[in-house]
Amino acid sequence: MIHQTTGEETVAQNDAIADFLKCVESGKVRGDVFSDGVVLDATVPNWRFRAVGMDAVRSELAEWYADPGHFESLSRRALGEGSGTELVEFFLTWQEDGVLHGCHQAHVICVEDGRITSDTAFCGGRWPAPLLERMGPVNA
Repeated sequence: MIHQTTGEETVAQNDAIADFLKCVESGKVRGDVFSDGVVLDATVPNWRFRAVGMDAVRSELAEWYADPGHFESLSRRALGEGSGTELVEFFLTWQEDGVLHGCHQAHVICVEDGRITSDTAFCGGRWPAPLLERMGPVNA
């Protein structure tokens, strides 16, 4: 079940986040949702790194979301009225080489002038079907 929590003002200001989420689901990350100086600060299993600039961020995220997928859950919450910043949390599933995979991520995304200027991302990892089965239902 997909659950989205947004205020009207946030939705109007953060179309770039909606566009980004469409890119994630389609497996085709476009650079035009990001500002030229966008910063990705990512924490992934056993590592943390930064990518700076539209091309570097698009390239990194294109590897993360290389295959079309489906949001099993999705939540968007405005952080501060009118700030252009949202907390986005999702559980994404996709097929990779014929095997179901999934990931659970949280992103603090800032938008200015209709483009994403920063994304602080937290990813629990990429899990193939056998691990997903052991974890049980996403929304339990």
